[in-house]
Amino acid sequence: MNEDDNEQPLNLDIPDHLEYSEEHVWVDRSVDPAIIGITEYAADQLGELVFVDMPEPGSRVEAGDEVVELESSKAVQPLISPVAGTIRYVNHDVADDPSVVNGDPYGEGWILKVELDDDEPELLSADEYAKIVK
Repeated sequence: MNEDDNEQPLNLDIPDHLEYSEEHVWVDRSVDPAIIGITEYAADQLGELVFVDMPEPGSRVEAGDEVVELESSKAVQPLISPVAGTIRYVNHDVADDPSVVNGDPYGEGWILKVELDDDEPELLSADEYAKIVK
């Protein structure tokens, strides 16, 4: 066994078709409204979610706003929006059963759908995000 074996990359799913923020939030801008959730890395760091405080649909969000409060047995963490726009949908399944996020953060565990403003958000590619979490 050589020394490089100790530096195994985290076995995290980082889908290529999504974009990411440094705050471990993913955005799917291929659909309208855009879908937002937390990454598998964020879900793993938080542990089992027990409560998610959702905003009201129709509310405005600016990039950098704390829009959702995620509560786990370990910590309370805000979801920081990487985009500006109007919240169109919240995932009621996640509000009812936050563990959905832990089980499927990129699918059923989406959190918000936001109608984006026209400005281009500063987001990372999957490769750029992977370098942050290694």
